[in-house]
Amino acid sequence: MEPVKKAYYITQMGTLERKGNTLFFVNENGKRPIPINSTSEVHCFRPVSLTSGAIKLLSEKNVPVHFYNKYGYYRGSYMPVEGQVSGTVVIKQAGHYLDSVKRLHIARQFVEGIKASMVAFLKSQRASYESIADIPVEGSTPAELMGVESNLWREFYGVYSTLLKYFEFNERNRKPPRDEVNAMISYGNSVLYGVVLSEIRKTYLHPAISFLHEPLERRYSLALDIADIFKPVTVFRIILRLVNRRQLREEHFERDIGVMLTREGLKVFLSELNGELGKKVLHPRFRRKVSIRYLIRLEGYSLVKHFLGDDNYKSLRAWW
Repeated sequence: MEPVKKAYYITQMGTLERKGNTLFFVNENGKRPIPINSTSEVHCFRPVSLTSGAIKLLSEKNVPVHFYNKYGYYRGSYMPVEGQVSGTVVIKQAGHYLDSVKRLHIARQFVEGIKASMVAFLKSQRASYESIADIPVEGSTPAELMGVESNLWREFYGVYSTLLKYFEFNERNRKPPRDEVNAMISYGNSVLYGVVLSEIRKTYLHPAISFLHEPLERRYSLALDIADIFKPVTVFRIILRLVNRRQLREEHFERDIGVMLTREGLKVFLSELNGELGKKVLHPRFRRKVSIRYLIRLEGYSLVKHFLGDDNYKSLRAWW
C-alpha cells in the first residue's frame, strides 16, 4: 500500500531543532512539533536555520528540506544520504543519456506527456485544445524537442488566459514575476519541483541525469523533466480554481520589485496545492486509486524499468 505522508510547509522565519525524537519549529511565536514520521519533506519559504540535532533527525528519518526565496524560487535543499541507491541503475541511466538515440526516445516521451497533460486539463475545463493537440512532437535532438515544448506552453498560456476571470495573464515572466498569476505559477512550479525531487529520491534514479533538460544546469534536472508532465494538471488547475473562486484576491499579494504572495495568501495557495497532490485518482493499469504524488513516484519507477530493460518507457498520459 502507498504510505501516507504529507509535505510540511513553513512560511515564517525560525529554527528547526530536535528535542528527544521530536522535530520542532521554533520562533518568536512559540514552538510547534512537526510530525516527522508522517512528513515526506519540509518546504521553507522564509529563512530557516537547522540545528545539528535537527539535521541528524532529518537524516535518520530520510526527510529532505527544500528552501525557496520570497518569490517562491527554489534555492537549494538539505538532502539526507540517499536511502535508495543502485549503482546498476545509475550506470544504465547514464548510458541512456550518453546514447543519443536512447536519450531522444525518453526526451520525446517527456514532451508527449506534457502535451497530454495540457490537453487533459483543457478538456476538463471544456476549453479549446485543438491548437495544442495539432502540434507534432518531432525533433532529432533534445534541443529541438525543447523547442516543441516551448511552442506547446505558448499555446497553452494563450488558452489558459481566457479561463481566468479575475486576473490578467498576458505572458509568462519571472525573476521576479511581474503580476499575480505569474507569481502563483512561480510558487507552484517550485514546490512541484521540490516534491518531484523528493519522490525521485525514493527510487533508484539519480536526479542530476536528465534527458530533455541538459544535466549541466544547476538544478537536479531530472526533476525538471518529470515535473513538467504534472504542471498542467496540478499547478495550473489549482491556480484557476483559487482565482475563479476568489479564494485568492488582490489583498493576498504584495509588491516590491516583483509580485509575491503574502503569508496568508501563501498558506491558502500551499494548502490547495498540497490537497491536489494528495488527491486520489484511479490508476488505469493498477485499477486502484493512488495519489497524484504517488503517480510522480511511479513515473520514476517506470524509468527504472526502462533502464533495466524490463519495459519500454511511455510517459504518463493524464486522464483526470
